[in-house]
Amino acid sequence: MSHKFLVSSLTAAVALSLSATAMAKDAGGVERNFEQITVIGSQAAINDIPGSATFISDEELQKFEFTDISRVLASVPGVYVQEEDGYGLRPNIGMRGTGTGRNDKISVMEDGVLVAPAPYSAPSAYYFPTMGRMESIEVLKGAASVKYGPRTTGGVLNLLSRSLPTEANSSMGMVDAALGSDGYYKGHAYFAKEKNNTAGLIEVFSYGADGFKELPVGDDNTGFEKNDVLVKFGHTFGENDAHNIEFKAKYSEETSDETYMGLTNADYQENPNRRYAASQNDEMNTRHNAYQVNYAYRFGKGYEFLATAYLNDFHRNWYKASKVSESYLEQYSEFEANPTAEGIENIGVKANNRDYQAKGVQSELHIPAGDHYITVGVRYHEDEMDRFQWEDKYTLNQDLSMTLTSQGAPGSNSNRLDSAKASTLFIQDEWTMDALVVSAGLRYEDITITREEWAKSDPTRSQGLTKDISNDTEILVPSLGATYTLNDNVTLLAGIQKGYAPAAPGNADQDEEESVNIEFGSRFNANGFNGEVIAFYSDYDNMHGNCTASVGCSDDNIGDQYNYGEVEVSGFEFSAGRTFNTASVAFPVKLTYTYTDSEFKNTFDSEIWGSVEKGDAMPYVPENQVALSFGAEVNNFVVNSQIRYVSDAHADLSDSGLNAIDSRVVWDLAAKYLIDENQKVYLSVDNLFDKTYIANRANGGIQPGKPRSVQMGYSYSF
Repeated sequence: MSHKFLVSSLTAAVALSLSATAMAKDAGGVERNFEQITVIGSQAAINDIPGSATFISDEELQKFEFTDISRVLASVPGVYVQEEDGYGLRPNIGMRGTGTGRNDKISVMEDGVLVAPAPYSAPSAYYFPTMGRMESIEVLKGAASVKYGPRTTGGVLNLLSRSLPTEANSSMGMVDAALGSDGYYKGHAYFAKEKNNTAGLIEVFSYGADGFKELPVGDDNTGFEKNDVLVKFGHTFGENDAHNIEFKAKYSEETSDETYMGLTNADYQENPNRRYAASQNDEMNTRHNAYQVNYAYRFGKGYEFLATAYLNDFHRNWYKASKVSESYLEQYSEFEANPTAEGIENIGVKANNRDYQAKGVQSELHIPAGDHYITVGVRYHEDEMDRFQWEDKYTLNQDLSMTLTSQGAPGSNSNRLDSAKASTLFIQDEWTMDALVVSAGLRYEDITITREEWAKSDPTRSQGLTKDISNDTEILVPSLGATYTLNDNVTLLAGIQKGYAPAAPGNADQDEEESVNIEFGSRFNANGFNGEVIAFYSDYDNMHGNCTASVGCSDDNIGDQYNYGEVEVSGFEFSAGRTFNTASVAFPVKLTYTYTDSEFKNTFDSEIWGSVEKGDAMPYVPENQVALSFGAEVNNFVVNSQIRYVSDAHADLSDSGLNAIDSRVVWDLAAKYLIDENQKVYLSVDNLFDKTYIANRANGGIQPGKPRSVQMGYSYSF
C-alpha cells in the first residue's frame, strides 16, 4: 500500500487548497499567533522561564533532516534516549535520571495535548508521533513543568505540528522526497492557505525502509512503513478578531517487522545486525486517530481564555515471539548452526493486541493583574487500555521456516481493561518585581485508576469479572521558581517542585511516586555566546518501575508496577553556542554536556533491574553525555556535523549487566545545496564512521544501534 499511498497523498497535498488560523494583537500591539499549543513559544521566550528549557526550531530541525527523535534530542542537555529499533519509531526517553522505559516518566504532548495512548492507566505504551512532520519541539524541565502533568518529575516534551498561515490571503507549501540506504524512502508534502480570516492545511508524511537487520530465511525484510496525514482548519471572528477556533484531525498507520528478540553476546560479536529465524513472523501493526478542537478568546486588557477538547484512538497488535530470554536465544542460535529434522516445537508467537482511547477537555484562563500574571487551568481526562491477546504455536523447521501448529483463541492470553479518570486543577502566579520574577504554582489531581479482568476462557466477557480493583488518589503538587536578570547578559534562575507520578493499576501497594526536585543556575548571552548552566538534584521517596517486555519483564508480570524505594539523582547541564563569521563563511558551533550521578539508597531484588545494592547507579542513565555540532555556510552550500558521546551505563544490576552498555562516539553529517530560494538538494549520513554499538539489552538479548545509512533528497517550497 505504501507507494500508492505516497503518490496519491503527495498529489492531494499539493493540489488541495484550503484555509486557517488567526492572528491577534495583544495589549502592546504586538502581532502574534493566536494558538494555545505551545509550552515555551519561541527561543526568545526561554529567558522568562524559571528552569531548564530548550526550543528546537524548524530551521534547526532542517539542518540534519532527522526523522528519528532519538537523534534530535541527542543535543538537548539532561535528556537520555535509549534506542530500540534504530529508526526512532518507539523511543525510550527520560530526563534527569528518571529512567527511559517507554517515556513513562515524562509528559509527552503534541500541540499541548497528552499524546500517550493512555497516559494515566498505561503510561508505558508504544505510540510516538511522527517526528519528521513536526515544525518545532519544546523541552521543559524543572519547576515550570508542574502545569503539564500527570508526570511532573522529569519534564515535558511538546511536539508542535505545522502551524496554519497567519498572513492575510497567503499560501504556502512544500514537497520533499528522499531515498537512501536499506531501501529507505521518504515523501513529505503540505499545502496551506489563508483567506478572509479562514485558513487550512493538509500535510502528508510517508516513510519506510527495508531495515538493516538480516533474517536467514525468506525474502521478508526487517523494516517498516509508516503513513501520516494531518488536516487543520481555523477561523478568526468577532470584534477585533477576539475569537479563534481551530480543528485538527490526524491519522497514522504503521507496519514494522520488528522484534524484541535480540542476540547472544557471541552472535553479536560475529554479526551485530543478525536476526534469528524464530523472529521471522514478528510484526507490529498500529493505527492512530486523533481529533482536537481549540478555542481562544481574547478580551479586556490582555485577558485570554483557551479551551481544548481532544480524542485519541490507538490500536496496535504486536505479533511477536513471546520467549526471548537468554536460554531461548541460545537455543535458537544453536539450532541455526546445526538444524535438525525434528525442529524446535512449541515456539510461542503472541498477538499483543490492545486498544487504547484517551479523551478529555482542558482550559486555561490568563489574568493580567498589575505586576502579577495569573494562569488558572482545569482538565478532565479519561483513558483506557483494553488487552485482548492470544498466543499461537509454531514449529521451527530444519529449513528455518516456521509452521503454525496451533492457533490461540482471542482473549486466551490476556483479557482485561485498565482505565482511568482524572480531574486536574492548577494555578500559577508569575509576579514581576523589576529584575526579579517569581513563579509559584500549585497542581491538584484527583485520579481514579481501575483494573477489570475476565477469565481467559471468557472472550465474550459474559461470565463476570475475576478481578476488579480500583485506586483513588488525591495529590497536591507545589512548585516555586524564580529568575533574576543580573544584567543584559546574565539571568539567574532557581526552582523547587514536588515530583509526582500516579500508581498504575498493576501496582500492588498503590503507592505513588513522589520526589523533591531542585535546580539552580544561569542563562548567558555575551560576546556572541549564548547558553545555560544548571545544576539539579532529585530525591525520590518511592521510585516506580513499570514492568514491560521492553525492559525484560516476564510475560506473567507485564503491566505490573513495582515500588523501588529511595533514589537520589544529581548533576548539571551545560550548553553554549555561537556562530563565528568571516567575510564569506559562517561557522555555527554548539556544545552541550550533561553529568548525572544516580544512586539507589536501599537494597532490594527487582525483576526489572536485578539485585539492587545500595549505591548502585540507575540502569540506562549514563554518567556523561556530550554533543558537539559544528558547520559551515558558504554561499549556497551548507554542511553540518554532530558528534555524540555517551559514556557506559548499566543494562541491569546483575553482575553481567553492570556497565554492559558500552560508551560510544557517533558522528552524523548533513549537507545541502540551495539551488534557489525555493529549492534545495540535500545529503545526510547517520553514523558516518559506521560505529558498531549496543543500543540496549533491555529486551531479549542485545539490540544493535543503526549502522551507517545515507539519504539523498530534494525539497521544493512555495
